[in-house]
Amino acid sequence: MINIENLTKRFDERIAVAGIDLEIKSGEIFGLLGPNGAGKTTTVRIMTLLSKKNSGSVRICGYDIEEDSEKIKELIGVVPQHMSLDQDLTGRENLILQARLHHLKDKEDMKQRINEILDFVELADRADDKSRKYSGGMKRRLMIGMALLHKPKILFLDEPTVGLDPQVRRKMWDLIRKMNEDGMTVLLTTHYIEEADHLCERVAVMNKGRLVAVDTPQKLKEKVGRVVVEHMESEGMINKFFDSREQAASYVTALKTNAIVRDANLEDVFIELTGRRVND
Repeated sequence: MINIENLTKRFDERIAVAGIDLEIKSGEIFGLLGPNGAGKTTTVRIMTLLSKKNSGSVRICGYDIEEDSEKIKELIGVVPQHMSLDQDLTGRENLILQARLHHLKDKEDMKQRINEILDFVELADRADDKSRKYSGGMKRRLMIGMALLHKPKILFLDEPTVGLDPQVRRKMWDLIRKMNEDGMTVLLTTHYIEEADHLCERVAVMNKGRLVAVDTPQKLKEKVGRVVVEHMESEGMINKFFDSREQAASYVTALKTNAIVRDANLEDVFIELTGRRVND
């Protein structure tokens, strides 16, 4: 579905994307995981034709992003990190504006599609309210609806739940899963560990413009160890990784201090691979 080879992007002397190779399969939820400044958003902006690469190649559904840009625009939907609504318009009016931008001219077809979208993102009962009156989660759902109007094959979500409270975030996860179950390929960027772990079939761990690992969340965790023991020593917090809770329990028994035993997560993977935390 998406094939990236040796992709590079520079801003003056700073390298934002450093020659990455990546392949994303049709029908999967794929996550780019990393801290702010890792290069996630820049990579997505290149794939969505909002920024030009310096070198390398990107193909979407077999089409080159430079030679076939108009065709690619028909195939993708984009939900940016920052709000892109006209808050003086109602939810329905924002969708109408988006439909016209995509040249959906038949009034009856447009009306039917907008009603379908409003139902899908659960905003039908607030469709004629000004979008400035919407909650953060409602605005995010409307932005997703706007990106889905033209029935794209691939949806790009840049930090889709940033700033949302945990309950609303989980509702957004349900919506993303529902889109994927309907056959859509979803690529999302996130620095929320739990989000990547729960949603993504595969993740690419990104740091300082480079991909340091690509695999399923479970396999990445197994590479460092399934169970973590955390305890304090004079030099600070120590994390030890084990393949089983039995091994972890034996280690804890020999300690002369309190310890926490927990399952490994993707942040443990990130720290082991990069030496820094995702939220650094």
